[in-house]
Amino acid sequence: MRRRTPPPPSPLPQRDGVDPVRVRLPGEGRWGTVREHLVERLSAGDGVVERMFEEGLFFGADGQALTRDTAYTPGMFVWFHRELADEVPVPFPLEIVHRDEHIVVVDKPHFLATTPRGSHVKETALARLRRELGLPALGAAHRLDRLTAGLVLFTVRPEERGAYQTLFRDKLVHKEYEAVAPYDPALRLPTTVRSRIVKERGELAAREVAGEPNAVSRVELAEHRGDGLGRYLLRPATGQTHQLRVHMTALGVPILGDPLYPVVTDPVPAGDFRRPLQLLARALEFTDPVTGAEHRFRSGRVLGAWASYDTWDGQ
Repeated sequence: MRRRTPPPPSPLPQRDGVDPVRVRLPGEGRWGTVREHLVERLSAGDGVVERMFEEGLFFGADGQALTRDTAYTPGMFVWFHRELADEVPVPFPLEIVHRDEHIVVVDKPHFLATTPRGSHVKETALARLRRELGLPALGAAHRLDRLTAGLVLFTVRPEERGAYQTLFRDKLVHKEYEAVAPYDPALRLPTTVRSRIVKERGELAAREVAGEPNAVSRVELAEHRGDGLGRYLLRPATGQTHQLRVHMTALGVPILGDPLYPVVTDPVPAGDFRRPLQLLARALEFTDPVTGAEHRFRSGRVLGAWASYDTWDGQ
């Protein structure tokens, strides 16, 4: 099997902690110029690509700006910085739990995406950390949903990232979550939920379907109280999209503040940080694949609906 040739290094620096976009031109095509291909390929408004060529904002591997007449070369790499819309800052701190020469572990707040995606680019944990710590090569070893708070592991050295990502792929990281949801005295816990979850592209919510299980979650009740709420400990053995949220809903106790389960609700306006999803990545435990150290990290956050339901519900 022929090994894929790695791309050349980017000729452009990061901007606000965000990497430039890299595009590789297809090996075959009918385009005469790079401009013709990018106008067709990029989802940009009318005239945006043309204007970017006029301003010299597309670059080749040699660091030279491409012109509107640069010939199309199959397999060529092109770099550029996307135009970023203004983003509402997420007004919650990103706490550093651990930092050494190999990894950075942070306690991420609700509403902050882990990595740039969609409309969340500069206001992400990765971009913030790159700027604040002066670590442009920092990368994420895994991700948490934007609405979920808690522990996230980042790697300092790109050449070591694969070793840490492999820990998650091979299920060698013990993960524990905490959630606040309705208390159902008829629900027998602890229990292990096994199901097949699919997430279709373009759909907001994942769903359970018939078939071989690909999602396994251990659910137990930590405590409950007279107002009808329970605090749950969740231990996922797999990592399907929205797995814990889907499984809690399947048990009849959907997590408080969830805008997708059991039903998709209208999106909240940008900057509305009320009623955060009551799901927290509480603990990460693993053996460091580079140093051999035994790591045990815990979040210091408290879920608002459990600490003060009236404040959470009315904020």
